[in-house]
Amino acid sequence: MSIADITRPFVVLNASQPCPLSPEEILERAAEVADFCSAHAAAIDHQGMLPVEEFDHLRRSGLLTVPLRQDLGGAGVGIEAEATHTLLRLLRQIGRGNLAVGRIYEGHINGLQLVQTFGTQEQIERYASDVRDRHKVFGVWNAEASDGVRLIPLEDGRYRLEGSKTFCSGVGCVDRPFVNGALPDGRWQMCVVPLDEVVTSADPSWWQPPGMKATASYKVDFSGVELEARSLIGNPDDYHRQPWLSGGAIRFAAVQLGGAEALFDETRKYLQGLKRTSDPYQAARLGQMAIALESGNLWLQGAAAQLAQYAPTFGGNPDEEQPEAIRIIAYANMMRTAIEQICMDMMQLCERSVGTRGLMPPYPIERIVRDLTLYLRQPNFDAVLANVGEYALNQTRSAEGLWKTQEN
Repeated sequence: MSIADITRPFVVLNASQPCPLSPEEILERAAEVADFCSAHAAAIDHQGMLPVEEFDHLRRSGLLTVPLRQDLGGAGVGIEAEATHTLLRLLRQIGRGNLAVGRIYEGHINGLQLVQTFGTQEQIERYASDVRDRHKVFGVWNAEASDGVRLIPLEDGRYRLEGSKTFCSGVGCVDRPFVNGALPDGRWQMCVVPLDEVVTSADPSWWQPPGMKATASYKVDFSGVELEARSLIGNPDDYHRQPWLSGGAIRFAAVQLGGAEALFDETRKYLQGLKRTSDPYQAARLGQMAIALESGNLWLQGAAAQLAQYAPTFGGNPDEEQPEAIRIIAYANMMRTAIEQICMDMMQLCERSVGTRGLMPPYPIERIVRDLTLYLRQPNFDAVLANVGEYALNQTRSAEGLWKTQEN
């Protein structure tokens, strides 16, 4: 099956939005989109379904454009460090509405961050126009199995792709995915594939998950696709440079926290509907959930503060040395670990509060738990936790100064 067969046409109405939006406007629009996503989530919780209407709402709201720098017509969310807290609150809101939509939207922000960090000025302007003027959706499809993507140089300066990617979230929604692959010397090269200009083959049967069904995270074969050299982003192995790679974990952690927020809201609504608000045991569980959720929100603030004091742009200037990258990496790893535990605690408390009845339709709790359980299974948990400990063990500063810059 080709991606063209999967893709459904989007209806774009009033897509042009004044930019840059203020942080307040961004979050207000995000809440409106999240409310629609939440109300529509059950309808797309099936194999083969796509969040078409959800991304129409993201387009009309202007939220596809906000990851661009302000001089490119965006709001700098995801690339300008001072906008990091707005970024994380935005992602939390979309995750609250539907974790599947949040996963794809986070990939869009990630892709635009990579373009604006490692791309040439011509590439930045061209892809910014794709988003701003043509409402294209970006993504990052980096996972692969034994038949992974290889980039084969051709005599005319072009490159031919051979091989496949797995877990390609947003097949049918994403127009400009990063499809990174190995050069003949083994180095890893970023490249953007214009899916509306090439022929690929998607395998929907590969994606049979218990949750996150609407992400349409299929396996895609790119064999035979040819790209111009201008589709290659950055230098070989730039994708793995730090702190950009590991620091980006704060984005998906924010989306996951949105799922925890949705569980809090639905648990409270369920108990209020059954008039069980005077039960002291239920009150105690809701108190634990409120504490956990607020802890997560404080982690968003902490991560935003770390990025803001580190450099003016997300991760700093790639042309300069990054001597304190280890601090950003460790803090991001600490945040994602803490939020994973918050989400796991929230699911357990929720299930104890609502019982079997609350886990059955028409209540959305069971779907949210399925989605969140799958989404939390990010790779390298043990290595991530060990990294935090290694950072702490190798510092000589007091605990109070552990996460401050050297100058402070």
